[in-house]
Amino acid sequence: MAYPSTSKWFHWITVALIAVALPTGFVIKHLAEESKGGFYAVHESAGLTILLVSALRLWWRIRHPVPPDATLPAPLRFAAQGVHHLLYAALMVQPLLGFFLTNAFGFPLRGETAYLGLIDFPKFMEANERLGNVLGALHAWLGWAIVVLLALHIAAVVFHQAIRKDGTLLRMV
Repeated sequence: MAYPSTSKWFHWITVALIAVALPTGFVIKHLAEESKGGFYAVHESAGLTILLVSALRLWWRIRHPVPPDATLPAPLRFAAQGVHHLLYAALMVQPLLGFFLTNAFGFPLRGETAYLGLIDFPKFMEANERLGNVLGALHAWLGWAIVVLLALHIAAVVFHQAIRKDGTLLRMV
């Protein structure tokens, strides 16, 4: 049984946004200060869009649950559900951490780093370097956790396609 087209769109839009947000996030700290603005704008806009798409996707998924694969052994079914739940949570918490982080360092999404280059977000807190450092560490840690979860997710796709040969990949394309 194929996934509904709405589920497929949510999935592949999320993939595209992650393909923008993760690399830009990982390289920003290695750039010269004068080059960072554009990367922050792209990274933060992709992140907040991931939050929006993930929230809509979760709403859709709750309303249109995927029937469990009865042919999959219970431990693998549990692992698959766990990875999916953790990915949903991480993809919603990570942009929030990033948003609070930029505000804690005194850089609300305005001007050069406005959301999608168009929408200024209000400043909601004064700069707090100590809080910014904590949020930065959490944001970095969760970024790496997302990489691990994505690796597990991709490994499961390969497992389904190459070993089980059950057509799971084709159901999502």
